[in-house]
Amino acid sequence: MKISPSVLLLLLACNCIVVAPQQITAQVSNASFVPCQEMPSLIQGYNVDNRTLSRYYSPTSSRGGGGFGGGADASIGSPEKNKRLQQLVQDYQKKLAAVSFNNLSQECKADYILFKRDLAERLQQLKNEEAEVTKIQAWIPFAPKVYALEQLRRRGIQPKAEEVARDWSAITQEIKSLQAKLKQEKSVDPESVYTAGEVINNLRATVQSIQDFYNGYDPMFTWWVPTVQKTLDEALVAYAAAFKAKANSAFTATDNSGIVGVQVGRDELIKQLQREMIPYTPEELIEIANKEFAWCDAEMLKASREMGFGDNWKAALEKVKNLYVPPGKQPEAILKLYTESIDFLKKNQLLTIPPLAEETWGMMMMSPERQLVNPFFTGGADITISYPTNTMSYEDRMMSMRGNNPHFSKATVHHELIAGHNLQQFVNSRTRTYRNFGTPFWTEGWALYWELILWDQQFAKIPEDRIGMLFWHMHRCARIIFSLNYHMKKWTPQQCIDFLVDRVGHERANAEGEVRRSFVGRYPPLYQLAYLTGGRQFYALKKELVDGGKMSYKQYHDAVLSLNAMPVEMVRAILTKQPLTENFTTNWRFYNE
Repeated sequence: MKISPSVLLLLLACNCIVVAPQQITAQVSNASFVPCQEMPSLIQGYNVDNRTLSRYYSPTSSRGGGGFGGGADASIGSPEKNKRLQQLVQDYQKKLAAVSFNNLSQECKADYILFKRDLAERLQQLKNEEAEVTKIQAWIPFAPKVYALEQLRRRGIQPKAEEVARDWSAITQEIKSLQAKLKQEKSVDPESVYTAGEVINNLRATVQSIQDFYNGYDPMFTWWVPTVQKTLDEALVAYAAAFKAKANSAFTATDNSGIVGVQVGRDELIKQLQREMIPYTPEELIEIANKEFAWCDAEMLKASREMGFGDNWKAALEKVKNLYVPPGKQPEAILKLYTESIDFLKKNQLLTIPPLAEETWGMMMMSPERQLVNPFFTGGADITISYPTNTMSYEDRMMSMRGNNPHFSKATVHHELIAGHNLQQFVNSRTRTYRNFGTPFWTEGWALYWELILWDQQFAKIPEDRIGMLFWHMHRCARIIFSLNYHMKKWTPQQCIDFLVDRVGHERANAEGEVRRSFVGRYPPLYQLAYLTGGRQFYALKKELVDGGKMSYKQYHDAVLSLNAMPVEMVRAILTKQPLTENFTTNWRFYNE
């Protein structure tokens, strides 16, 4: 039951205030598109209704999203909540069907297509969750009794405390028996293991919700239940751990990497590519990545020769890696690089930079634990810096410093801050806020696009900086190749690691972190290829509009940000007034050598 980033963003959208047209177009003075008028209220209504129902049908102890591994919007576990959310989606599908598509403006047509897509996907996801919970009912036969008591709690109905204590005590014993039975099972399929963990977490939160409401207020409940509740919670924790152990035994590493993930297969990749409006096969995307690699190789040789290393570009890369800054100096280096990039963007009038966005970004340091899956820094409202700490081994410290040298970082500070993720978040929270059709092809593609544009604009003046930018370009090519080969069951995680080390020149620990990040933790299978693929979409649209003389760089970049997150093909449809139909299917072959 994998939840795509766009569906998550749609479901979790909040503060859905429709911005007035004059506010929206303020950033895009000469844009040739009309702000949407009809669809915002419908999408906003769904977002608010979904948030309201998700909160109401969640146990109070999980409404803040913490404590039990779930959140207020997690639907897995409660059949009552699942059914109600299915009904909500179906209600909005009827409302959407009543809208006259042909009478909509171009922006509204794009919203209609995407909202229709996401409602259908959400309904299917809820049905899949319902089916998965049904599959594991034999492992959670006590769940209906717990949920029934939570229903009474919502309206403050006083329970029969002695019965609650007796029932929860019996459930505790039942869990122990089931746990012993689970231990004897040879295998449990991976999706059932995941679902069981989610349901058990939800049941823990539900039991806690009941306990928090009555304990201390209801004297009989306070006398009978608390010690029983504590024992029940401990049993549920142990039961969840038993399922996790079963997952660990089922998911054994296929090689020496120790990395375990789920290979989704080619058919699922095709399905998800169609959903993301990418009309290419996995094999075509790998071919494109290899073409990009060939360009990187040629440029890397030029830089290597300038540095005096001839055609031995790996030696030149080693020289660049060893130009790392001393411990404690990385934040200063990042600030210097940020200043260089922001000054360059302003000097070349590449986009509008709101003063408040420039004022309010911050820095954080990444923990050693996070660096295991994020060996390089991340961005958004803050930039989180990956650099060694005192707890890391000497070898890991050196690999982290070498992999985060200033010349590598020059290519990515603007990716994480302005004009990348920081500015995306800043503008998205202020324009067309009802529209949250988030996709990594927009989010990561936009940030990667700036690496392509700044290369064209000769932001990197010296060969060391060009090698840094080329390293990252090669890295994005490699992501496409190794992630697709992995998910098509052609490569193992170790082959992916070796490819990053041998073909791109990664430090081995950083390569392991990159592969671990890609395949562990239910990461969307298309996420890693979205960087360069989405970047090439924005680049192709730039050629169409900016190189074609229809927009300036600034107008184009401001327009993209003002439209908010959506598949890039829909950005193109709005800005170039492409014909749209109610049953639109992707058709934009954007890659041009």
